[in-house]
Amino acid sequence: MAALVERLEQWAAAEGADVTVVFERPLSPPIESSTITVAPAPKAAPNSADDEIVRLVQADSDPTQIRVATSDRALSERVQAAGAHVYPAEKLRNVIDPR
Repeated sequence: MAALVERLEQWAAAEGADVTVVFERPLSPPIESSTITVAPAPKAAPNSADDEIVRLVQADSDPTQIRVATSDRALSERVQAAGAHVYPAEKLRNVIDPR
């Protein structure tokens, strides 16, 4: 998880992007970042990160400006219904970690 956060930090800093990464459960040890938002879902449970992502999209004043990186079809449908755009997870991986 730390490597993912580090790659996202580098990409966000280079792009000037506002990034939030949501994990299913709190990380131990916690990972903090001054560049991106690292957030656990409110409770550790199956799909809790997906639920938190949808909640964040729905709570945003302009969800059309949000891109959610996922390859999960159900999450894609939920965030699109809430007004956000979907960015394929594989495409994001290739951008933040080109090999």
